[in-house]
Amino acid sequence: QVQLVESGGGLVQPGGSLRLSCAASGSIFRSNVMGWYRQAPGKEREVVAIIARDGSTNYADSVKGRFTISRDNAKSTVYLQMNSLKPEDTADYYCNYEVVGGLLNGRKYWGKGTLVTVSS
Repeated sequence: QVQLVESGGGLVQPGGSLRLSCAASGSIFRSNVMGWYRQAPGKEREVVAIIARDGSTNYADSVKGRFTISRDNAKSTVYLQMNSLKPEDTADYYCNYEVVGGLLNGRKYWGKGTLVTVSS
């Protein structure tokens, strides 16, 4: 079992910055992909950014150039640095942990979500 604990959400003005953190604990699998997803009211959950254990990353077009995802494998923690925030970035942000390989390949674990509100 994997538990994900998120922190860093809150209220920020347009153009501001925010840094989200997600710490994974429990039975941490060697091969995994971690990332951030977000969901606004009435909309489907969408991927924001993902990062593999080797550091390779992928970003949604809407956040590319503004957000940066990183991870600390020793701490089993993933971060999302969000700059130049826009009102449309307002959403519940969820941390995700996906198992890669083995019998549990493809299994996803989710955090409880943290609210990010961008408003003046």
